[in-house]
Parts: sequence; structure tokens; C-alpha cells
Amino acid sequence: QQSLSTSFMVDKGNRRHFMEKEIHEQPEVISHTLAHYVDFVSGKSKPLDLPFDFARIGRLALSACGTAYLAGLISKYWFERYARLPIDIDVASEFRYREMPLSANDAAFFISQSGETADTLASLRYCRQAGMKIGAVVNVRESTMARESDVVLPTLAGPEIGVASTKAFTCQLSVLAALAVRAGVARGTISPDQEKQLVRELSEAPRFATQVLKLDEQIERISRELSRYKDVLYLGRDTNFPLAMEGALKLKEISYIHAEGYAGGELKHGPIALIDENMPVIVIAPHDRIFEKTVSNMQEVAARGGKIILITDAKGAAQAGIKTMETIILP
Repeated sequence: QQSLSTSFMVDKGNRRHFMEKEIHEQPEVISHTLAHYVDFVSGKSKPLDLPFDFARIGRLALSACGTAYLAGLISKYWFERYARLPIDIDVASEFRYREMPLSANDAAFFISQSGETADTLASLRYCRQAGMKIGAVVNVRESTMARESDVVLPTLAGPEIGVASTKAFTCQLSVLAALAVRAGVARGTISPDQEKQLVRELSEAPRFATQVLKLDEQIERISRELSRYKDVLYLGRDTNFPLAMEGALKLKEISYIHAEGYAGGELKHGPIALIDENMPVIVIAPHDRIFEKTVSNMQEVAARGGKIILITDAKGAAQAGIKTMETIILP
């Protein structure tokens, strides 16, 4: 199956730039990608022709650069939580210099939009020399990384022209989420009922993405306000910690504004010293089992005059009890 279709012509259409166009393509490409790996009707993950058995490996190594690395870091939580599979992940530029013990009985996946990222390709070859089974999550099926892997799991994002990755990132997450479900099924840590529930939740992602895109007017207003500042801090916990780092990376790449992403629990270990009325703090905090801990972080920020932009859901917005500069309510 090709990673592009006739609807993904390399033309920005009526959009202001390719990045805007690619952001708005996400509901469609997420749907295409997920449908490649899960069956929405039966509620099952589709069998994959992998060169290894998830039930027999002791760990899975992941490596990538930039945004792709952060997609892998988010998936670490999923693999370990749902499949009980230990994950060893590092940025590709450091991966092969750690001299970590590698086993031919284990597997490694490498994540890259282009499939040509030099450091990631070098890490792939490093693991290949150790005899590990190799998989690639790439957007270009004909890439070097795809050719040198034992198995290719394509992201069906279509051409990504914008310099900052958007739709490729969410498609990478889609592939890795489906792969984590498959791993859990293979390892017996996910029951048939749990599998159906997880696939059902994945099937909602395109609809949720469509709803989020309807917030573009609010997002643009907030963006104009943020452009006045020189520094921005992002905070998140659990899977929202890597997502906070991704937000900071995007802001740096696109606006040239200094931004950092931190785990919420690390706020008191340094970053809090920088917070004042000139430091917007973007907090990603859906109402979940650790929501109250993140609320505590927001209270610390507010006490120092920091301007909070809260990204949450309706329940989180209702229960946060914190004055914010803006609150973005997600589905």
C-alpha cells in the first residue's frame, strides 16, 4: 500500500502554507493509518508479519531523532503499561555510543518520517551488526531505512512538505499505539475484551482530531499573544511529558521563541526559579489519575505570577480551580 493517495497532491491548495494544510489532513491520514493496523469492525489488531515473537523477546529498543524520538518516548508508556514489555529508548545520535549490551534475541524499531535520517540509520546498522531483528516505522516505503529493515510499518501520512513534522508525528503515534496493542495481545497481557476497548478508543482518534481543528480561531488568538514573549515553559505528566517536549520543540522550530518541556514533577527542581509574569506556562493536563498533582504544579506557577495556558478536557477545566490566561478544552 502506498503512503500517499490522489487526495494528497503536493499542493497547498487554499491553505496559507504546507504546515497548515498538513495539520488539517490529520483526521484523514490518522484514519488511513489506523485502518492499516486494526480492524474497527471486529475490534481486533491485525496480525503483523514480524521477524520475531513479542512473547519471546525480553525488551524492545526504540531510537529516532527529534519529533520521531518523542513519538517513541510516548509509546514507551504504552508498551510497558499494556504489553508489560520493557523499552530501551534513546535519541539516535546517542544510541550507538552508549555501549549498551545488545542481544540477538531482542528487537529494535527505528522511527523516521523520511527513512533517511542519518543518525537513526547509523543506529539501525549498529543493531543489525549485533544480530537484532530490525523494524522501521517510516513514511517513505522506498527509503534506505525501509530497505535495510526486516519489517516495515508504514505511516500513511502522504507527503509531508512542511519542515516541522505534524501529520507524520500523529501517524507515527497511530502505528506505535496499534503495535503496542498487538504486543499486549501476543504477550497475553491484554484480554480480548481489553483489545476491543483499546481498538474502539483508537477508532475515535480521527473524530477527536476533527473536533480539535475546529478550535483554530482560539489557537490563533493564543498564538498571537504568545508571540509577545521570549520564553515559554511546557509541563506535562505521564504521556503528556513527551508531548510537552514536542510542544516546546515545535515552538522553537516555528517561532524561534525559546521553549522548554518538562515533566510536571520536575518543576520544583530548577524551572520554577525562572517563572514570573513574563513566562507563559502551557500545561497539558487531562482529568486523569494524576490530575491533582498537575493542579498542584499550576498552583506553584500561579503563586509566582506565571501565565497559565491550560490544555485539558471539560472535566479538567471544571475542576482545576486555577485562574488561567486561556483554557483549551479538548474532546
